[in-house]
Order: sequence, then structure tokens, then C-alpha cells
Amino acid sequence: QVQLVESGGGLVQAGGSLRLSCAVSGRTFSRYAIGWFRQNPGKEREFVAGISWSGVGTTYADSVRGRFTMSRDDAKRTVYLQMTSLKLEDTAVYYCAADRTYRTTVAVAMSEYDAWGQGTQVTVSS
Repeated sequence: QVQLVESGGGLVQAGGSLRLSCAVSGRTFSRYAIGWFRQNPGKEREFVAGISWSGVGTTYADSVRGRFTMSRDDAKRTVYLQMTSLKLEDTAVYYCAADRTYRTTVAVAMSEYDAWGQGTQVTVSS
């Protein structure tokens, strides 16, 4: 059984920074690729960033590339999403998810992730 718990969301002004954390339980966490997605009411959940199980490979959506950085600390069973230069359009509920297929690449489709956290709200104000 794997559980994911996000934290670190909140209210921040445009141009500011936040760091989201995703704490993951599970005996083989080090072999999970982890993805971050976000969703606004009435809209589809969209891929934001992902990191391979080795931590070597990362993938970012075009909308966040250069502003967001994803990392993982396997000893702490935690994955991070450092968000800088935040924009109003970054406002959303952010979810982390685990891909337990041991693939070496980062999947961007929701369907490739089989365990999800409950989400954390990020609100960017002007």
C-alpha cells in the first residue's frame, strides 16, 4: 500500500516562491517515479513535472519549465517541487502521484500514475 501526502501550499504573491513537499509511504519508494499535477475547478488535471525513480530524469510542462524544479530525497521518502516566479495562472490544487511501473522515463499522462495524494492548494495573488 502506498500513500502520498502533499504539503506546503498556501497563498503567495505573484513573483514569489513556494516549495511543495510530497511524503510517500511504501517499501519500494526509491523505485517510484513521482509526478506533480494541478487542477482548477471545471478544468482537466494537467501534468506539471515529474521525476524518474533514479532522480536523474526530470520532465516539466512548458508552462513551468525554468521556474519549477523537482527533486527527491529517498532517505526522507519525500519529493519536492520548488516553484519560483509564480504567476496568477499557477493557482490550482497541486497533486503528487506515484508511477510504480519502474519505468526509466517520466510519464506525463495521468493514467500512468496509480496512487495519488489528496492535493494542496496554491493560490497566487496579484
